[in-house]
Amino acid sequence: MAANIAVVYDACVLYPAPLRDLLVQLATTGIFRAKWTELIHDEWTRNLLIKRPDLNADRIARLRVLMNQNVPDSLVTDFEDLISTLELPDSDDCHVLAAAIRADAKIIVTFNLKDFPNPILVRYGIVAQHPDVFIGDLIERYPYQVLQAVNTILARLKNPPQTFENHLEILANQGLQTSVAMLRDLRYES
Repeated sequence: MAANIAVVYDACVLYPAPLRDLLVQLATTGIFRAKWTELIHDEWTRNLLIKRPDLNADRIARLRVLMNQNVPDSLVTDFEDLISTLELPDSDDCHVLAAAIRADAKIIVTFNLKDFPNPILVRYGIVAQHPDVFIGDLIERYPYQVLQAVNTILARLKNPPQTFENHLEILANQGLQTSVAMLRDLRYES
């Protein structure tokens, strides 16, 4: 992965807070350019507030603003005209592909790989990757930057504080088993 590659995050990978935190922290490292849209924000925040009505909607809205502010040039705009020209198994995902095309992204990070079939994406020079594959690739190429990102998150987590192992278990439970194993190995090597 080239350091300047653009990567679009699908809403499903921004929904779970620990994974979102890691993906956003990784986006601040400069090893790739993370991208999303207001439609992607709308999707993950709407689903989060439906599933967790106990959460404060104003705080979630503030989080969106902070994500946009802290990840330079993350917000993709002017992609809407492409949506109706695209076909995917789930037409509700066409906005994600449209954003990736407009951003000249090479990767869409998603749990929903079946919704982004390779024969369609290859036409645009894009691949869909599970977050475990995406983060694992980053660990292989930029091990210390990824480890530093995890340590930065841990330093922020105060209520309750988390240990490195506890945090890795949470990430493993979110589907990052390979990345977690790599991070454990990396931590014990350093």
